[in-house]
Amino acid sequence: MVSAREVESGKLVEQLKEKLKSVEQIKPPAWSYIVKSGIHRERPPQQPDFWYVRTASVLRRIYFDGPVGVSKLRTYFGGRRRRGYKPARSRRAAGSILRKILQQLEAAGFVSKDKKGRKITSKGQKFIDSVAAEVKKN
Repeated sequence: MVSAREVESGKLVEQLKEKLKSVEQIKPPAWSYIVKSGIHRERPPQQPDFWYVRTASVLRRIYFDGPVGVSKLRTYFGGRRRRGYKPARSRRAAGSILRKILQQLEAAGFVSKDKKGRKITSKGQKFIDSVAAEVKKN
């Protein structure tokens, strides 16, 4: 049995993104093309399938680190904020995007709420492991 820990993360996220496009509960909201993904960004995401890439990455993070909440994910997806001539500082990512992604993953049955945050369900673990097996085979 192949797990997600045994395959390259970039290839796993890319494959998960393609599989998540076929899940009907996961759809980008209308505002997702306009908003920035955090205060540390200068522009909104330029990728046309940004929502699915971020969803795949969040699902992978919950698989590895779960249970996690929005605050922990905001820290993980954050980055450096450039402040002109002053030194850059670390800033957290936008919480609304991550919150909506978690709600969609919960509606799809891949994650469930726990007292300490969201954790992966058996359906979500099977989904990720099957994609990881495909990545390992190719």
